Amino acid sequence: MSLSSGFTSAGRSHGSPLTVTLHRGSIAESHHRVHAVVCDGRGRVLMAAGDAGYETFIRSALKPFQALPFVSSGAADQMDVGDRGLAISSASHCGSTMHAREAFKLLWKAELESHQLQCPTPDWGDSPLQHNCSGKHAAFLATCRKMGWPLESYLQTDHPLQQEIQRRVAELLGLPPQELLAARDDCGAPTLRLQLAQMALLFAHLGASRHAELEQISRAMLTHPDLVAGDGRFDTELMKRSHGQVLSKGGAEGIQCLSRIGEGLGVAIKVEDGARRAKQAVALHLLRELEWLTPTSLDELEQQVLVVHDGVKLEVSGNLRQNT
Repeated sequence: MSLSSGFTSAGRSHGSPLTVTLHRGSIAESHHRVHAVVCDGRGRVLMAAGDAGYETFIRSALKPFQALPFVSSGAADQMDVGDRGLAISSASHCGSTMHAREAFKLLWKAELESHQLQCPTPDWGDSPLQHNCSGKHAAFLATCRKMGWPLESYLQTDHPLQQEIQRRVAELLGLPPQELLAARDDCGAPTLRLQLAQMALLFAHLGASRHAELEQISRAMLTHPDLVAGDGRFDTELMKRSHGQVLSKGGAEGIQCLSRIGEGLGVAIKVEDGARRAKQAVALHLLRELEWLTPTSLDELEQQVLVVHDGVKLEVSGNLRQNT
């Protein structure tokens, strides 16, 4: 598919949002409104459905960028964490033994203990290592240890680590850091309120080859998709089938972001009511429209995502509009 290179401001609406409908038999039961945008690495909105300037929190889709200081500080290299360590630092994992072990390795190599993690212990678990954000928190602590920054306050927005993350994100967006609005995510770390087009721009950078540190992170996630989420989970299953061409990272409350590796294109999706099922359905709808995955891979993923169970399925209506 050919994408227009014309520039548009992020605040411009591009027609109606996409709609995801849950059908029970032949009867529509529920509807979800979804905004989506495609950007290039220069911040140009190439295609969109709904409001490209829709403002919301990026949630866990921020994780690859929260891992930047772990790389730039030299902590990751000093600890020799490899691609597995970078993948778990960017993960929203399912808390399996494998994932907890990888997060623990980051702590162990930095001479830290699991009790220093400030992410919660899941209700079903017995250690914060099982929390889906434990890899991110372990990388946070390891970076602080390398830089000599305080460990106890590493989640505070005025902590040097969090200030560095905001500085790096602002740099990628071409904004002064003070313009970014942060709030506490469920794991305790700050997340950022951004326009949907800004999220797409971040993921365009993640898929380009112009930023060595981001390229390291994206390569790690694509090499070890099982660490990023877990077997059977959307991000993992999509990346397994992408042949290294599409990076996928979701966030809570209906956030889903994608990168087209090597082409520097990013996609951001927001479901207004926060439904996970709708963001995944739209991601597959757009991947088919953009021709970023093979038809066979899409057929397999759609069978997993769109068919809820016998007689109940999801359907996406609407399309991206090219910016003219």
